[in-house]
Amino acid sequence: MAVASTSQLMQTNRSRMSSRESMAKILALALPLSFAPVLVHTASAAIPLGPLDGTTKASFVARAVQRAGPAVVRIDTSRTVASAGIPPAIFNDPFFRHFFGDRFQVPSERVERGQGTGVIFAADGLVLTNAHVVAGSDRVTIGMTDGRSLDGTVVGLDTVTDLAVVRVDADGPLPVAPLGDSEDLAVGDWAIAVGNPFGLDNTVTMGIISSLNRNISKLGITDKRLELIQTDAAINPGNSGGPLLNADGEVIGINTLVRSGPGAGLGFAIPINRAREIAEELVTYGKVSHPLVGISLYPLTPDVARDLNGKPSDLPPVPELNGVLIVNVLPRSPAEQSGLELGDVVVAANGNPTTTPQHLLEAVEVTGVDGRLRLDVWKRGRKIRVVVIPTDMVTLRGNRQPPGATPDFRRQLLPFRN
Repeated sequence: MAVASTSQLMQTNRSRMSSRESMAKILALALPLSFAPVLVHTASAAIPLGPLDGTTKASFVARAVQRAGPAVVRIDTSRTVASAGIPPAIFNDPFFRHFFGDRFQVPSERVERGQGTGVIFAADGLVLTNAHVVAGSDRVTIGMTDGRSLDGTVVGLDTVTDLAVVRVDADGPLPVAPLGDSEDLAVGDWAIAVGNPFGLDNTVTMGIISSLNRNISKLGITDKRLELIQTDAAINPGNSGGPLLNADGEVIGINTLVRSGPGAGLGFAIPINRAREIAEELVTYGKVSHPLVGISLYPLTPDVARDLNGKPSDLPPVPELNGVLIVNVLPRSPAEQSGLELGDVVVAANGNPTTTPQHLLEAVEVTGVDGRLRLDVWKRGRKIRVVVIPTDMVTLRGNRQPPGATPDFRRQLLPFRN
């Protein structure tokens, strides 16, 4: 076997060093180009990415949170409820006392505690949060990011939109989060969720706006009236009532729910423009007025009509067209008083076509309580004009169909109530 001489080895090493020096010079020329600042364009703004040399400044997420974060608060609630268990009357039964004597006592009350998030949106200490966070609470405590714990008072809440306003009792000035404009949002914009999930204060998650105007009824929730922002930013228990921010640190939504089970990880927020309107009513009147006409609807298409007409039911023949089918009318409601009946098909409201229940709901909202809602309706083979005067939802809450009054065909449908 041949053995390299000492001179040959030194020559090889000099050759390798020369190659490394050449490569180093090439890299020295290439690095400034490869790691130069890059602009990433989004639907909302250009976000600069700094050099990866250890001198990177705060990210746009950090700047957004610094702007709005001090106004994000933890909301601790408590309420006193009767303990569940054996009915109290049984403890006074002579037979029971004969065997057990006085060893058992009437169940006492217990305190339930809850936690959520809110955001201060006005300098006089008004906090916006979800209604389900503070509903039924005996005491509300506001935890500030600076460590202060302040008492809060519920100004008003609205279960239909799941929004509430709480007033903070503070001696000095409070931080206020800037409110954005949810009408300016676009799918793909940055979305930053801030809150206190699982009691972990000041947690920040990031994603994008996945969808806009997501009707809450499509999530199987029919007792709310909301068009939601959908986001993939993580929203967990405890985030409820916290703000959804844009890249500028402005509040664009109030986090309200997250989907569990199939499709888990989808978060939803109430657009801030809608939340602002509800908050103004709650501060001014202590409640929110919601117009209602008292009908349940189902979207009708020619295919659906043919399917219904081919089955035995208590419906009159349904016209094969696009509209919304009335599948229930509440007793003593404006709809009943206007002559609307089961099987009628609404094809227009205030002159605008209604091909989905949401179209009619929007028309009712625009008309308002005691307004005049003009409906074009197909009734038993002919088209007529009906005028309905919406009333406040509160006045109809006790009006429900008695048990057993729902025809079989309606059990096959998922009605949209208004």
